[in-house]
Amino acid sequence: MKKDIQNSSDIEIFVNSFYKKITADELLSPIFNSKIREEEWPVHLGRMYQFWNAILFSERGFEGNPMQKHMSLPIEEAHFSQWLALFRQTIDEAYEGPKAEEAKLRATSIAQVMNFKITSLKTK
Repeated sequence: MKKDIQNSSDIEIFVNSFYKKITADELLSPIFNSKIREEEWPVHLGRMYQFWNAILFSERGFEGNPMQKHMSLPIEEAHFSQWLALFRQTIDEAYEGPKAEEAKLRATSIAQVMNFKITSLKTK
């Protein structure tokens, strides 16, 4: 039986696993690697730990505007669908329970909102 996401250590594990998939993905890796240089990955991962700790455990520490960071990227619905599929896969591989389900729901919401805003601005 898998355990639920319980703390910041679990978040680090799933974030690291998720971004390992991202950087190996044919569709997503070019987008990420064009914006995040190899030496910048530790900083990006640290921000993602803070982001998911804020989302799942209401911990302070994350500052920033994710929407603004993504607006200029050459991304469309296919990118969001793949991002979400990899996220769900990552969670399902290691976790189950209410927090794991919440993480997937929150990721779905984030992907939907970002996709809507980015694609609607590009069609104007």
